Amino acid sequence: MINTNQVPSQNQSSSRYIPIGKIGKWTKTSNGFLAESEVAQVKISVFREGTLRIQASQNSTFDPNPYSVIAEAAPVEFSLEEREDYLILKTSLIHLQFELLNGICTFFDASGTLLNKDDSLGISWIGTEVTCYKELQVDEKFIGLGEKTGDLNRRGRAYTNWNTDYFGYGINDDPLYASIPFYIGLIDQKAYGIYLDNTHKSVFNFGASNNRFAYFNAEDGDMDYYFIHQPSVAEIISSYTELTGKMKMPPKWALGYQQCRYSYYPDTEVLTLASTFRDKDMPADVIYLDIHHMEEYKVFSFDGEKFTDPKGLILKLKEKGFRVVVILDPGIKTQVGYAPFEEGTAQGLFVQYPDGKAYEGQVWPGWCTFPDFTNPKTRAWWMEKMAFYTEAGVDGFWTDMNEPASWGQFTPNLIEFDYDGNTASHRKARNIYGMQMAKSTQEGSEANLPNRRPFVLTRAGFAGVQRFAAIWTGDNVSTEEHMLAGVRLVNSLGLSGLSFSGYDVGGFAGESTKSLFARWMSIATFSPLFRSHSMINSNDAEPWAFGEEVEEISRTYMKLRYKLMPTIYSKFRQSSQTGLPVAASLAIAYSDDPLVFLPSYQNQYLFCDSFLIAPVESYKEIMKVYLPKGDWYYFFTDQPSKGGQVIYQDCPLNNLPVFIKAGSILAMQNSVAHTAAKNDGVLRIHLYAGAEGSEYVHYEDDGVSYDFETGAYLERIFTYSPENQKLSISEATGSFPSQFDVIRIYLHGFTSDKIMMGKKTLSVNKKSFAFLDKLSEFDPLPDLGFPHLSIPNLQFVDISILSTKMEITGLV
Repeated sequence: MINTNQVPSQNQSSSRYIPIGKIGKWTKTSNGFLAESEVAQVKISVFREGTLRIQASQNSTFDPNPYSVIAEAAPVEFSLEEREDYLILKTSLIHLQFELLNGICTFFDASGTLLNKDDSLGISWIGTEVTCYKELQVDEKFIGLGEKTGDLNRRGRAYTNWNTDYFGYGINDDPLYASIPFYIGLIDQKAYGIYLDNTHKSVFNFGASNNRFAYFNAEDGDMDYYFIHQPSVAEIISSYTELTGKMKMPPKWALGYQQCRYSYYPDTEVLTLASTFRDKDMPADVIYLDIHHMEEYKVFSFDGEKFTDPKGLILKLKEKGFRVVVILDPGIKTQVGYAPFEEGTAQGLFVQYPDGKAYEGQVWPGWCTFPDFTNPKTRAWWMEKMAFYTEAGVDGFWTDMNEPASWGQFTPNLIEFDYDGNTASHRKARNIYGMQMAKSTQEGSEANLPNRRPFVLTRAGFAGVQRFAAIWTGDNVSTEEHMLAGVRLVNSLGLSGLSFSGYDVGGFAGESTKSLFARWMSIATFSPLFRSHSMINSNDAEPWAFGEEVEEISRTYMKLRYKLMPTIYSKFRQSSQTGLPVAASLAIAYSDDPLVFLPSYQNQYLFCDSFLIAPVESYKEIMKVYLPKGDWYYFFTDQPSKGGQVIYQDCPLNNLPVFIKAGSILAMQNSVAHTAAKNDGVLRIHLYAGAEGSEYVHYEDDGVSYDFETGAYLERIFTYSPENQKLSISEATGSFPSQFDVIRIYLHGFTSDKIMMGKKTLSVNKKSFAFLDKLSEFDPLPDLGFPHLSIPNLQFVDISILSTKMEITGLV
């Protein structure tokens, strides 16, 4: 039996377990208390009503992570009392019991229901490694942890947080490119969140190889974690993003279709690519320039032979409605005469060995040095260098290889980083390197493109990276399994505060089949980031490269994405305010439903709150779909279904299983070639009858600037009230003029014969309606055709938009 009150002697092996031990004294602080044993000090702080911070260190001072948590502790009323052997700290949402014999923490909700408890092993050390052991509760589930493969429920597995360049990773491999040490525990209709705020390599074990405890640890540094409890999973995610920040409102063009390849060159090929999108009537907004745009892969350069006139090229692309995103790799070629290398060396801006010599590793340009993005001087220099691209007309930036990656995959741990004045080794700085590069790039974009919202896409990141960049799931593979694994990765990122994420459509490595690409395009239509990407020395992988049928399926889903842009853009606005994901695992809204965690249904998710997406392999023509509680409509036909059941749904290649929650409000527009193209002025509202109502907050602004922060936006709240049989549209707020002047309301599931706006009777029209275009009959054989699904005799009314409040009644 381990004596949890033991004190290490001078000759005790540092490889043994050392617990906090008995608390010798404690003192109340302004927001909690500080307790001390002979081994360590423990600090408990009330951060919010529903958030407590637990810090433990064997050192005399705490060493917090300066990069992730941006919120300050708020003044919160709490009580603190001492019992015989423990302290009781209470807020309105959390009650903490702290054992004075061993520092064990037990968390309850306000009613006294157990949420989470330390195992009797508690917080402890083995050498520099610090660990917190937690009791495993019966039927406890664990979700989140960011970019992690595997099942939605993490129980029974362990995961490592160590940013890793992993080409062609397997669907259960770990670790990957980004580390988000935040998870949510679910038990008995209660939920809590834990965020470990330590940038060292860490492990989260949810009962792997033992039946006693879960634990999380870091190889060095303090035990520093935030315990969050709120009434719902959604509120826990919002609380977490209140700590680590929420994404900035992105430019609208970043929500359109994006085309990438490693690589498009020369410039004539890029222009042909852009023209083909327009000639084929395929909406798109972004073209990427990968590493072959550079001279010898050197960042801040253009290859003079492949790209003879970069500024002229980008201007021509903009005339076609395209934005250009360029790749930025951190490796700076060690070449005399290469200005970035010369400047960085002279100013001491690169990562160094302890003796002051710059660290060099091999990446695309050969031997390279690496900017130290934890140094404010380096970040300022990077900002200045980015003018090279912005002056050429570049609008967006793609930070790659920023784990940091190097050939050999074994960066020496002794190299040192400035860490904003608190010098740290690679062990401490690696996981935040990619996030700091994204931060530097975002700041550079804002400085060089004043009053223009930046778009930064990153491969690596840490908790808080959502403030600076979108993230994609790295070098995936062209397989059915990877397609579905990518969905789970995006859903998990959404559970962990990263709303803007996506995967390489079609797969980066390997060759996509025709059917796989078509299905992937339909799923990605309902992904926050909609980007196709493929690697060098592979077949072409543009939407028209797989034959006429796949081209048409891709086109009709791409057009659907752009028709849905009012809903998508409004949801991104909401997400930037709440931190809640655009693509949301069913575990958020239906965390008490055990079926959503089953492997058969764990890939399903809600997109923009109302769409239930059921991803399915391309070779399946029928699948089982789980409909959670409530009522649902099949999107393409309005076929109603009761929730709380499993149904069989046909899923031919041109019809992804998509359902709409009854009572929902969707906003759509006509199809446009790109997000900046003018629409026809008709806002198409699709209203779905249901027993429960809903609210849709419609949002518009100029799509590119920060003027919305000073009032240049338009916002209206659409509220469906089934009990009152009406749709209310609030008065418009904000100074931005709407791009719409007519509202067409489509009435799904209604049988109204008299609809009023005020005292005026509206003319009710009917027509057959389809969300997807009909595909051509390429082969006359009837068994080779794809069904075209539509909604016959769909009612709709047209009304002119007023700036004042409007009410439509008689909706039965």
